[in-house]
Amino acid sequence: MRAPLPAIIALAIRKRNGRPKILPRTDHTASNGAAVEAHVLRAVARAWSWRRKLESGQASTNLDLAHEEDVSDRYIGRMIKLAYLAPAVLEKLLLQRCPLTVSVKDLTAIADLAWAEQVAATFGLPVDRA
Repeated sequence: MRAPLPAIIALAIRKRNGRPKILPRTDHTASNGAAVEAHVLRAVARAWSWRRKLESGQASTNLDLAHEEDVSDRYIGRMIKLAYLAPAVLEKLLLQRCPLTVSVKDLTAIADLAWAEQVAATFGLPVDRA
């Protein structure tokens, strides 16, 4: 005898490349369907990889990284800022999987702010000045 099928399967409709795609909702997906997008996590991971390569001496300039990755050195310079986000922002983004209220482009600009202001600018939370 077979086990009974679940009555409800939680699904989320997301747009991918301009087309709707039905995806199963996972535990780290909020009830409104928002979650940390994979491209954001990939961008942060690449930025940290580039930072490690520069610090270890595997690459000496952004231009070296750009040739290796087949992107422009300006892109490397803009995106590597993600490796210098505040620890609180990285914790909320990577561990707690809080959805962003800004785009990746805006997140690179937020990385220039003081650490105390980055959380508020990234997630729309009040600034803790303590």
